[in-house]
Amino acid sequence: MDASVPTARTRRFDQTALATPANFLTIARILVGVPTLLLVAKDGSSWLAVALWFVITSTDSLDGFLARRDGATRSGAFLDPVADKLLVIGGFAVLAARSDIAWWPAAVVAGREVFVSTYRVLAGRRGISLPARSLGKYKAFFQYLAVGAVLLPWTANDVGLQETVIGLVVAFTVVSAIDIVHHGWHDWQRVDQ
Repeated sequence: MDASVPTARTRRFDQTALATPANFLTIARILVGVPTLLLVAKDGSSWLAVALWFVITSTDSLDGFLARRDGATRSGAFLDPVADKLLVIGGFAVLAARSDIAWWPAAVVAGREVFVSTYRVLAGRRGISLPARSLGKYKAFFQYLAVGAVLLPWTANDVGLQETVIGLVVAFTVVSAIDIVHHGWHDWQRVDQ
């Protein structure tokens, strides 16, 4: 075999590793996310809030890339969803608490996350794995975008635009929950047979 021919990349970390670049980035997202949510709760729409929101949400893809490149870990599999849920549910809850959006979208988003997490746990007990689906990844992106649209000073006072964006995101949130239930249901039926 020719030594100059590249081979498949060796994973830098095994599943038990804690100190990985992806985990550091995920923890940074949480550590920056909390003060960002507090800033939004205090001041609402501002360029600083939008900038921080953009940084912490855009790094979601980067930590996924790093995990795939270096090797996924159990700690990362736990931390990444925690960061995502903190930001999404926190963003919607803070905007609802400020009366920038209605409470019902925040309740639907939070309810979806609790429902899907519970469904995954119950499926896991039956030996069914329900990894993140494409719709779920797009859902998170659009949820981040919706919060950003409310925070962006240019659109902060455009209630019609915000209600449209939030309504579309809530519909997408529900569809993504139906998608994962539908996907898991087939496996669930096979296990029951």
